Amino acid sequence: MRLMRQLPQRTHWIIRAMNPLLKRLQPYPFERLRQLHAGVTPNPAYRPISLGIGEPRHATPELIKAALTQSLSGLASYPATAGEPKLRQAMAGWMQRRYGLAIDPLTQILPVNGSREALFALAQTVIDPTQPGATVVSPNPFYQIYEGAALLAGADTWFAPSDPARNFAVDWAAVPQAVWEKTQLLFVCSPGNPTGAVMGLDEWKLLFELSDRYGFVIASDECYSEIYFRDEAPLGGLQAAAQLGRHDFKNIIALTSLSKRSNVPGMRSGFVAGDAAMIKPFLLYRTYHGSAMSPIVQAASIAAWDDEAHVIANRALYREKFTKVTPLLAAVMDVALPDAGFYLWAKIPDRFAGDDAAFSRELLALYNVVVLPGSYLAREAQGHNPGAGRIRMALVAETAECVEAAQRIVQFIQST
Repeated sequence: MRLMRQLPQRTHWIIRAMNPLLKRLQPYPFERLRQLHAGVTPNPAYRPISLGIGEPRHATPELIKAALTQSLSGLASYPATAGEPKLRQAMAGWMQRRYGLAIDPLTQILPVNGSREALFALAQTVIDPTQPGATVVSPNPFYQIYEGAALLAGADTWFAPSDPARNFAVDWAAVPQAVWEKTQLLFVCSPGNPTGAVMGLDEWKLLFELSDRYGFVIASDECYSEIYFRDEAPLGGLQAAAQLGRHDFKNIIALTSLSKRSNVPGMRSGFVAGDAAMIKPFLLYRTYHGSAMSPIVQAASIAAWDDEAHVIANRALYREKFTKVTPLLAAVMDVALPDAGFYLWAKIPDRFAGDDAAFSRELLALYNVVVLPGSYLAREAQGHNPGAGRIRMALVAETAECVEAAQRIVQFIQST
């Protein structure tokens, strides 16, 4: 009782300051989309169809499910951050078959919990915020993790201009020397999100020359590499490096994932590969960060990387879908088959006055179809937002559903 009498009558709660860098983050595109559609009543005459989120919805291969269920004993063990040797060997084996590269599974490859997590963590490893003006260069439009990773690592983001006439290929030559001099990390995405553009060897050659001159690291996001529409598979960053005689992969890290390739976004499984001098400190960071992959997921990942038949079948489904959907939409808007990926990056008709957000709201209200405004995937830079007046459509549902969505979009455009 005496102790209770000694307690103060009023308690003052002290709230310590949060990381101030969190204030620099912008709302994620899908949160902005949710706010945009708040209060909209979709037309009940149509069943809802979403082309908004790039979440694979094809069936998960049975061989991966079997590997998961047969590996439940792995729950009894702590996993190693570096992953099991058999897993790293499976990943290296896939790199050999896919790109013709001899990757050392012990020093040049590391499993990660999906490419999104690794993109963020890599920036925390690479960036030195004590250097004045520490900068990360990013494409624009872009995957928003690039910006968030840079800002929370204490760097600034500089958005490189893109050329709509060349499928929004990034104009790296337009980046000023003063920016390159402060650049510590460059994000590239090939095949690109949202444009589907694939980088060629000349483009890689320029970036390697710039990296050698200014010393920055290249993070090559390649999570869409296995969904493509040409006969030739997209060129990978490490593949380009090897073709240009850079067999040590100096200052380049490639990141890939099973999510799109194998329709297992819920597994959160991928890997990074490249410069051994970068992989070593990245492993150290991840050891403290607690990023070890579950033994069960490792077993399923081995099964996935070792099998190509399900990837070929998956790619065929996307090719059929895009073959049917693209001509329907091309009749009423500026859109074309991308090089790769599962997005259509379309320009809305001029009579909508470039208001991609209003287009998205009205389409939902009248035809119950969700698309993502292109301006949400870009930033105002060099005087304009390169995503303005465009929409991104993720063709991840079954073919019939995507065709129906395209038909509704056609009706919407023709009736407004």
